Amino acid sequence: MATSSTLRTRPLGTTGMDITRTGFGSWAVSGTGWHFGWGATDDGESIAAIRHAVAAGVNWIDTAAVYGLGHSEELVGRALAGLPESERPYVFTKVGLVWDPTDPQAPPRRTMKPTSVRREIEDSLRRLGVERIDLYQVHWPDTGESLEYAGDGSGAVSPDATPLEEYWQVMADLKAEGKVRAIGLSNHSPEQLEAAERIAHVDVVQPPFSAINRSAAPEIAWARAHGTGVIVYSPLQSGLLTGAFSAERAAGLPADDWRSAHHDFTSGLAANLRLADALRPVAERHGATVAETAIAWALAWPGVTGAIVGARRTAQVDGWIGAGSVRLTPADLDEIAVAITTSGAGTGPARP
Repeated sequence: MATSSTLRTRPLGTTGMDITRTGFGSWAVSGTGWHFGWGATDDGESIAAIRHAVAAGVNWIDTAAVYGLGHSEELVGRALAGLPESERPYVFTKVGLVWDPTDPQAPPRRTMKPTSVRREIEDSLRRLGVERIDLYQVHWPDTGESLEYAGDGSGAVSPDATPLEEYWQVMADLKAEGKVRAIGLSNHSPEQLEAAERIAHVDVVQPPFSAINRSAAPEIAWARAHGTGVIVYSPLQSGLLTGAFSAERAAGLPADDWRSAHHDFTSGLAANLRLADALRPVAERHGATVAETAIAWALAWPGVTGAIVGARRTAQVDGWIGAGSVRLTPADLDEIAVAITTSGAGTGPARP
């Protein structure tokens, strides 16, 4: 689609799609009642936030079948229903995390068995109300085991797991059949990306990446070397780098918000908040929000095409919509690198 505002775009690898530097992420609007929910949400506010982002010029939405156990995809479909074709954003979704409908609170299981993938894509097409998915991504490597979110891709591997070579061929087949426009891999290592590339081009990679979680630098470098697009997720580290988070807010997270038990919001919280505070002077110099500055830091890495940013209300969209226009200087990046090091937040290289 043509972008309806002045938001900057970049080519997404070799896919033929030019995307805005920020895209709307729908994990946070997934609601409660599942293992990785964000607590109670208002569907009306969520749909309004999606439409507000699109009206402001954001031209892609990233979702996943597992978010809300199908609920987020349904919300995206409802938000986009009735939009003229020329105004519809690209729709990206993910496959490979399946759930037990009789036990929705159980951790979803990683599986990329061909029959499961074929079932999942038909369900996603129906929920989203589209005839083709613009970017279809493998959510996690298949281990055949449940996903306990650690942010590092760790976990046991079952003998029942589907080999990468097999499931990536299925993804390539879906692309050849026209069910999807492009295919990608999320949360895969450079070694896994290399193995997939030998079968079919990896159009896009989606790693977690922020000033706190910097461990995906090798994947970003791999993608840059292979002409592969990169859309990073959690550039605000699930809200910690918005400038609006506090120890009091972390302590008040409800039990049905996955963040309440995560180390970033418990044992690692103090260091993370120190880093967020250190971004304020940089943000003020640019007339930007702390959130926009944190996203701009992720976008400053060579090879990064765009960043997925969530919102549950329209005001939250307004807090990050300008990130793609924030041009951090070498001095800014030096200052942030010092802040990263002195704060003790996260792991990985501190500067592009």
